[in-house]
Amino acid sequence: MNHRSNIAIRAALCLAVTLTTLFANASEQASIPSSSASNSHDAVVAQPRPFGYFIGDIVRKHVLLPDEDFEIGEMPQTERIGVWFERRPVKTIVSSEDGRRWLILEYQIINAPQELATIEIPGFELEDATGTRGIAVPASSIDVAPLTTALPEGADLAGALRPDRAAPHIATSPIQRRLVIYATAFALTLLSWLSWIGWRNWRARTHLPFASAWQEIRELDDREARAWQALHRAFDRTAGRVTHSATVAELFDQAPHLVSQRDRIEQFFRQSSDFFFGSGLPEKALSVRELCRDLRRIEERHER
Repeated sequence: MNHRSNIAIRAALCLAVTLTTLFANASEQASIPSSSASNSHDAVVAQPRPFGYFIGDIVRKHVLLPDEDFEIGEMPQTERIGVWFERRPVKTIVSSEDGRRWLILEYQIINAPQELATIEIPGFELEDATGTRGIAVPASSIDVAPLTTALPEGADLAGALRPDRAAPHIATSPIQRRLVIYATAFALTLLSWLSWIGWRNWRARTHLPFASAWQEIRELDDREARAWQALHRAFDRTAGRVTHSATVAELFDQAPHLVSQRDRIEQFFRQSSDFFFGSGLPEKALSVRELCRDLRRIEERHER
């Protein structure tokens, strides 16, 4: 091998060594992380169960805070998150038994799908008070079911919903018999009550002294002798003896309920003495019909 061949071989070896060194340095530079990279890292999250949710349910996430020095700069706001969720107020940080701190996030489902659907709770960044550190809360997916299943068009709605078990059969014959008995008893009671009222009114018209007198007097004139005589007979029956001006006090002993009409009754006996045994009735004589009517009403109230 001549001198020129040796020089060529040496030059090729030097070039190979130089290229190898350059590639090695480039690999080392690529493996070193950049000083401008983000300080955020994925948070440790206790995710909710992924199934069995309906509208109105509350989904909870537990986010583990990195250390005791990590202070949250801005709490997540209470707001609507997309179509499906509303974030509720973030609860106070609590300490577990091992001293670690957890942040409780609650999301309430505010919409209902037409059929079983998988929906996503979006993730977000949570920075500390200094803004130099942060944790990334990852998204999570859950299955939400409709409250009722969709029915095909033209389906029988009456047969779609059915009770868990058939309603028990109730024998209606005893109920009907009791209704008949109660209705009959009510009708008999009402008939008896009406009959008693009718009998009482008939007895009042035929047996009570002033009621009987009223049957005679109501068609007569106040100045007819028969009207005055009929009212005298009523006073005699009420007192149980013949009553006149001298014995009118005994009338009130037997019938104290007539005391309210004492002045008119005494006037009746004075004018009756003048009518039958004296100069006759005065020009403005007592109305026998009105007195008998008022005494009949008092008598009926007393009998009740």
